[in-house]
Amino acid sequence: MSQPIEPDAIDHAIRQRQRACQLAQAVRHELQKAVIGQDTVIDDVLTALLAGGHVLLEGVPGLGKTLLVRALARCFGGEFARIQFTPDLMPSDVTGHAVYDMQTEQFKLRKGPLFTNLLLADEINRAPAKTQAALLEAMQERQVTLEGRALPIAQPFMVLATQNPIEQEGTYPLPEAELDRFMLKVRMDYPDVEQELDMVRQVSRSTRADMLDVQPLRTVLQAREVLALQRIASDLPLDDQVLDYAVRLARTTRSWPGLTLGAGPRASIALVRCARARALLRGGEFVIPDDIKGCALAVLRHRVRIAPELDIEGLDVDQVLRQLLDQVPAPRL
Repeated sequence: MSQPIEPDAIDHAIRQRQRACQLAQAVRHELQKAVIGQDTVIDDVLTALLAGGHVLLEGVPGLGKTLLVRALARCFGGEFARIQFTPDLMPSDVTGHAVYDMQTEQFKLRKGPLFTNLLLADEINRAPAKTQAALLEAMQERQVTLEGRALPIAQPFMVLATQNPIEQEGTYPLPEAELDRFMLKVRMDYPDVEQELDMVRQVSRSTRADMLDVQPLRTVLQAREVLALQRIASDLPLDDQVLDYAVRLARTTRSWPGLTLGAGPRASIALVRCARARALLRGGEFVIPDDIKGCALAVLRHRVRIAPELDIEGLDVDQVLRQLLDQVPAPRL
């Protein structure tokens, strides 16, 4: 027979959730000062941060992808590193390498920029697959093997990679194994007229030429607080019907007409983790089906492949996934 939960423990859990929500909202508020007109993208990035996942940001140049990551790094008190991916970048430039020390006559390990809390992999698809693959072990296992030694990466660890649309010249498509490591693929689109006017107004007053300055942003979160937020999010109650809904969505992609490649079990896990993070972000006490539905596109779009005939007709993967989301019934709690 299970022990009854003490009222004091329930009150403490509620207070923790409220405090966590306030912290997350404070980060969101700071990011909105720097990145104008991309509120949905900001929420998606915060969702991944709370869920302990990695984000792939896609959009044409000049929409503020790098600015968003720099702004998040400013609000976050942990270590930040940036790697500019180029066609001649080597894997050792990412992970690190052994250097011979003339004085001691021994090899010393020089850690690469991968050993950080928040990593910006800028224009990741401008580097060939061999260099892109240098991130795989770190993203999945939170460690890097150098010279036969497995070196742990400090927690929290989050990769935010930006990429230009693959139709652009000089880009290499990311291999599916690496795409699957990203919890979310977030698309940045052009802002609407009012938002663009507001952006131009602010940037033209800035002293930093054509970009907004992230220096005025406050540091809201420390590394240990991010870990605490992730723990609180992972403990949010989740009904079995909502869990079943997440799994059904992922499984339906495997037999859906118009998709030649469906999402694997990692998508089901990502849907549940992201839904818990979204629930915390909105101040909810438990996960609802809309939390699953709200993150489904970003979780699934890079894990499925559209049929060539639909591609020729001009349909994109998001349109096919929206049809799927409309057809799979959500539970009523």
